[in-house]
Order: sequence, then structure tokens, then C-alpha cells
Amino acid sequence: MSGDLVDIRNKIARRETTARAVVQSTLDRIASVDRTLNSFHEVLADAALASADRVDADIAAGRTIGELAGVPIAVKDNIATRAGRTTCSSRMLETYRSPFDATAVERLERAGAIIIGKTNMDEFAMGSSCETCAWGAVRNPWDTDRIPGGSSGGSAAAVAANLCAAALGSDTGGSIRQPAALCGVVGFKPSYGRISRHGLVAFGSSLDQIGPITHTVRDAALLYRVMAGDDPLDSTCAPETVEDPLPLLEQPMQGLRIGIPAQYRKGNSPAVDAALARASESFRAIGAQLVDVDLPLTDVGISTYYVIAPAEASSNLARFDGIRYGHRASGNFADVNALLSASRAEGFGAEVQRRIMLGTYVLSAGYYDAYYRRALQVRRLIKNEFDAAFAQCDAILGPTAPTAAFPIGGVTDPLSMYLCDVYTVNTNIAGICGISLPAGFDDSTGTRLPIGIQLQAPAFADSRLLQIAHAFERTHGGREHPA
Repeated sequence: MSGDLVDIRNKIARRETTARAVVQSTLDRIASVDRTLNSFHEVLADAALASADRVDADIAAGRTIGELAGVPIAVKDNIATRAGRTTCSSRMLETYRSPFDATAVERLERAGAIIIGKTNMDEFAMGSSCETCAWGAVRNPWDTDRIPGGSSGGSAAAVAANLCAAALGSDTGGSIRQPAALCGVVGFKPSYGRISRHGLVAFGSSLDQIGPITHTVRDAALLYRVMAGDDPLDSTCAPETVEDPLPLLEQPMQGLRIGIPAQYRKGNSPAVDAALARASESFRAIGAQLVDVDLPLTDVGISTYYVIAPAEASSNLARFDGIRYGHRASGNFADVNALLSASRAEGFGAEVQRRIMLGTYVLSAGYYDAYYRRALQVRRLIKNEFDAAFAQCDAILGPTAPTAAFPIGGVTDPLSMYLCDVYTVNTNIAGICGISLPAGFDDSTGTRLPIGIQLQAPAFADSRLLQIAHAFERTHGGREHPA
């Protein structure tokens, strides 16, 4: 069954359909469509149907049901689930089964959501195109010869193709927002610390954040409300009370100020610039004041990110050694170092190996101060820059990505791939919240390719950001789906 999460939930609650019918329809569509897209690594059909039957039994008995009862949701394969495997799309964890659910997953299931399957991704969330997945590239449902974005490309493609009502992704430098933009759906990265990272396989621990990919802002707000909040199992989770965004969505906004950085208006494709101009006019039409703001460190965000994130990755991924965790090479080895080298060479793909080596280098004696410590200092400057900008505006408007989706295999240079995230990495570096919204199409290639615009707001202003995003969504008109 296609449709928004809220619509599906309401139809089930009103007995216009059943949870089993919704889940079975979803499974049938996955079986029909996903052979081409490769968005799912594992479909949890039996468990999903059993959960649907429990929801239907509760409804039939008149028992209280959760606010997500019967809604099929997919989970990125770096988020732990008891059902199925959690592989991070890597041979290193090909057979790993988690003994527990991530806190975010546990909260969704407690609200009645049904986990329909685990989605493919760039290996260990390291990539911007979903081409580094050990199980093959994920394809964009708008044009299957093109990438869906990454690293949460499987989740974004699945939502865009109506293979689930919504999906979870993780965002370390844009991995929710960039694929959402390229697939024409909504991708929300909450403020750092808003949603527990317990059960998220760590890439960059000071940057990672779980968030929803959905059809609408309302759906994203509902999932955020269910998942957000303090968690004793995650020491980085913020203890502050979470403001409920749903009552705010329809409230009128007075004195709204939208910041437009000059740095976001260069180096984009003509279609992206046109979408940004249309978005600016949409905000002006609803009474917002457009304010010029300055973010001069935008261009150094990529270099800062690719010091901090690989440094944290080299530490986090050290546990996957074939002894304590992960793939173990077979054969006889002279010593432990030989075993470790063979296991990691077989288990990790080229991009993961590249980032581990880069991170190890910047943390090594003689280079720590020159690279890692310097990057942390620049991180503080980037945070200060955003703070100054937000003193002038409520949210910052810009592109999510500089272009629409490129062909699979079309970008082979790592640096060019990294630059796909030029507008998203600083959101994570500063710990603020950001959301990508569908904002039109690029028709210049002969294929209708989605374009997204991004809104960013201060840390813990998540509910306000969702309210602003919903206002834009209302002015933008009807949503389109790939054929």
C-alpha cells in the first residue's frame, strides 16, 4: 500500500484496512520492484506478518494501540535489530546478528511500527552514492542507471519507491539528507544528542545521528517525537525535554527570518540554483524575511570533516579484527598481525580501508597536532559561525547537494565524491539540525531527477525547524513519485 505514514496509520486504526493487508501489500511490492533497485539487504517477511497479526488482534479486541500501529518501516543496516542481521553492508559483518534492538528501533516497535526489513547502504556508512555496498550498488527509482545518494541510499530509495511508509537512516555528514534530496523525499537529521545512538554501529561518534526518511514533514515529525528523548544507554543523548513538533506544524509563524548564505550560491548546477531561487520566493510569499548571512568556512567543512570523521572511524573500527568481532580470514598465519591484516583486507572494502588509513595517519605521533587538533579548532570556528548566523535568522536555506543524481560509476575520484556533501557536513560538525525537502526537478538530462533544498536551524530547535519545513511543503504543492 502506498501513502503517507499518517494516512496508513489512520486507515488501520479506523479499520478501513488491516495491518496484515498493508504489510502483505508492501512485501508484494518489494518482491516486484526491489530486484531492480537493490534497496533492501534483508526483508523480514515472517516477523513483519506476525507483528501485523498482533496489531490486528489488538484492534479487534478493542485494546489500546500505539500511534504507529501497523505501519511498515525499514531500517538502515547499521542500526541494530534483533530480527535479521546487522551487516553495515560489509563482508566484515556478513553473518552478525545483534542480541538487542537499537533504542530508536525499540521505541518505534513500542509505538506499534512494523520493521519490514534492513536497507542497503554504503559500507559502514562511508560513501555518498551507495556504490560501496558489499551487496552491489543501490539504484535510484527515478532513473535506475543513477545513484540514489548515500550512505542511506537504500532507505531513501525504498521510501521513494513506496516500498515502505518510512525508513530510518543515519547521518554523519549528510547521509540522510543527501540521498533524500536525490530521491525526492524528506530527510531529517535531528540535532546531535536528540535521538539515542545506542545500537547504531559507530562511524564518527561525535557526528553520527539517527533520523527518519519519509514522504512528508508531518511523518518525519511523528517519527522524531516517538524516537527522541534521553536514553541512559547513550551518554551523549541530551537530557532536555523534547518539544512535541506536531502541534506546532499548523500554527502561523510571525516574523520568520530565513538566512541565505552567499557561499551557497556558487558551484551548483543551473537546476539546483533555480530550485533555490524558487524556494526563496516561496518563503517570501508566506511572509518570511530573507536575510543575507555569511558562512565563510563553508569551503573548509569538507577538509575538516575528512580529518575528524576518519580519525573517529579508525578508532571505532579497530574492534573489527577477526578475533573479537567481524570476519576472520581462514588459513594458518605466522602471528596475530598477519591474521589481523588478512581479516581486515578481506572484510573491509576499499573506501573503508582508505578512511581507516587516513584516520590512523592524522592521529599518529607527529601529525596529531598538525591535523586532528587543528580540525577540532576549526570545528569550533564553524560552530561559532553558525551561532552568529542564527542570531540574524531562524533557519538557513540552501541546496542539499550541488547537483542531481549522477550515473552509477560516473564519479570515480574520491575527492569529487566527498564534495557531494559540501553543504551537509557542517551541519554535523556544528551539531545542529537539518532537513532536506523536495524542491523540483532537473530535466536537463532527459530524465526527471529530483532536487532537494536544505533548511538548517540551531541545536535543539528541531521542532521549530519542522514547523518551517512544513510551511514550505504546503506552498510547494503536490508530491510526485517515480514511475
